[in-house]
Amino acid sequence: MNIDQIQQRFTGLFPSTLGLRLTRAEPELVEAELAIRDELCTVPGVAHGGALMAFADTLGAVATVLNLPSGATTTTLESKTNFLRAGRAGTTLRGQCTPIHRGSTTMVWQTRILDGEKLVALVTQTQMVLQARAQSPA
Repeated sequence: MNIDQIQQRFTGLFPSTLGLRLTRAEPELVEAELAIRDELCTVPGVAHGGALMAFADTLGAVATVLNLPSGATTTTLESKTNFLRAGRAGTTLRGQCTPIHRGSTTMVWQTRILDGEKLVALVTQTQMVLQARAQSPA
């Protein structure tokens, strides 16, 4: 699946509502941008932590999908976020998601959310790998 196909799958879904734009989608690295606009803020000018967490969660899910065996799917099992500075309205944040562990039952990803070179948040998430189920005869 290429970057355009993944971005197209977001149409009408939450990542599209966020305004997430993928810039790189490879098994070893997923990168994206998120423009912080007022409707993503919790108080004037400051990005809501949930928007940043959703940004990172989407990148971890995309990274997992790029590493899944045929027919398997995924869901987030756990996510931990350290907020290090405010994401400011009017800026475009960049997310970089890299693997920590890619196993057959779980995958663990680390996403760095950056404003330029400054680290805004660090997210570690675990994705469960859901193996394809055998179809029972009808």
